[in-house]
Amino acid sequence: MSRARSVVALQRRNAACRRCLEAGYPIVPPPVFAGHVGQRAYLYGLAPGRVEAETGLPWQGRAGATLRRWLRLEEKDFFERFYCASVTRCFPGPSPGGRGDRRATPAEEELCASWREDELRLLRPALVVTVGLPAAAQLLGVRRLADAVGKSYLLDDAVAVPLPHPSGASGWLNDETNRKRLGKALTHVRRELERIAHPPHTERP
Repeated sequence: MSRARSVVALQRRNAACRRCLEAGYPIVPPPVFAGHVGQRAYLYGLAPGRVEAETGLPWQGRAGATLRRWLRLEEKDFFERFYCASVTRCFPGPSPGGRGDRRATPAEEELCASWREDELRLLRPALVVTVGLPAAAQLLGVRRLADAVGKSYLLDDAVAVPLPHPSGASGWLNDETNRKRLGKALTHVRRELERIAHPPHTERP
């Protein structure tokens, strides 16, 4: 497939995507993402959950509410600031063990990779925020959250800041040191959001 020439064209293609379903994976379409042309901040998570699949919008469950609380953003402002995407775009279905959601396979992640590549190419964001280890590993080569959260990276021309996943099922934030890492990371994100919203004025010679 040829590369999309605009964000609108890309979204139209992504909304119609059935790659993983046609490959035999037990996903629940349609793809879930949200954003528009001109957004300078890009939020990259793992996959939509059951609530997101039902509503058609990302970050609608408890994890989304926690994430917005971390960022000190109301829902409307959150979606106005961030283009929201994920490693895989469709709800992967329930876990075979019956607890939580199924983790998509590497093959499914690869089938979705071109959407992210084209989004970053077309949007050229100034800030990229990854949420959870899989997203940080894919974009930044991170192997352990403890080594990355609290730090800033460069991703092409963007500042990239990894965050842990805000899921209540994660015990990562039970450690006080990790909570301090999160606090530092959130300071980085808020600072970059402010910089994007109020770019410095340059004087003409």
